[in-house]
Amino acid sequence: MVSVEEICHAQRAQGPGNTLAIGIANPANCVYQADYPDYYFKVTKSEHMTDLKEKFRRMCEKSQIRKRHMHLSEEILNENPSICEYMAPSLNARQDIVVIEVPRLGKEAALNAIKEWGQPKSKITHLVVCTTSGVDMPVADYQLCKLLCLSPSVNGFMMYQQGCFAGGTVLCPAKDLADNNKGSRILVVCSEITAVTFRGPDDIHLDSLVGQALFADGAGAMIIGADPETSNECSLFQVVSATQNILPDSHGAIDGHLREAGLTFHLLKDVPGLISTNIEEILTEVFTPIGINDWNSLFWIAHPGGPAILDQVELKLDLKEEKLRASRHVLIEYGNMSSACVLFILDEMRKNSIVQEN
Repeated sequence: MVSVEEICHAQRAQGPGNTLAIGIANPANCVYQADYPDYYFKVTKSEHMTDLKEKFRRMCEKSQIRKRHMHLSEEILNENPSICEYMAPSLNARQDIVVIEVPRLGKEAALNAIKEWGQPKSKITHLVVCTTSGVDMPVADYQLCKLLCLSPSVNGFMMYQQGCFAGGTVLCPAKDLADNNKGSRILVVCSEITAVTFRGPDDIHLDSLVGQALFADGAGAMIIGADPETSNECSLFQVVSATQNILPDSHGAIDGHLREAGLTFHLLKDVPGLISTNIEEILTEVFTPIGINDWNSLFWIAHPGGPAILDQVELKLDLKEEKLRASRHVLIEYGNMSSACVLFILDEMRKNSIVQEN
């Protein structure tokens, strides 16, 4: 008779989870940062707030962003004027948009990843979906499963309201699923639409303007699986470990509240300072057990929450300029896409690696 222990052992993979493919997608609507202050104050009917517009222009200039993609176009905003007001009741209008567009954009990224993977969709066993937009039932992983025509037996996992750090957080369940379910192939999708956070300016709550200068729409997808089939699968990255850490004194640094006016963000502490102050201690805790203490020996996929975060991390750890190049590229070309950013940076990193090998 086979024991429970033997059954459990047989269910586990031999090696670690691997990133087998990456796909990204953005809405077609593109806005250029140099033009955005004029557009933003025009579409929100706030052109009379001239001093605030100049402050916002400086924020946009300091953001180091060149362009962003956004589902919200001038036409959509004109049809939904409540979204443009600072705190007008507008959740229904926002939900009508994001409940549809989050899975739709996620589908584009997922199809790109599946195409690169080159295997039939029937091999996908698990679906992990993350978004900060559009809490609804049936949830977004169900909607995405239907859009992709995945097997009804796919195991779905939905992560809502995780914010920017979720691009790393999704790796934790994906790795556990890959490591502990032999032969599994996990489709991970992070899809973000800023229609839930867009709003007009307010001369008191300037932290809201920071988000309006940084946030953008995008979706990233990965196929994660252990023990790649060498004949028809390619390992881009091995997921050796996946952990997370709550920074000391970080409670309340960034607050997000879903209200009738949509999702509001509040920056209440020095986030770049919190990260740079604590990052070396966290790195030491993670990497010392495996004999790594040279931070320039690692490749870096740092979420570009803003240029100040990247600058202070680089300074604190004495990183070489090229270590955060992929993160800076994504910030410049796409802005802050919340959870999807890390997947975009992974994609950029592997493209750079291919170029260097050739």
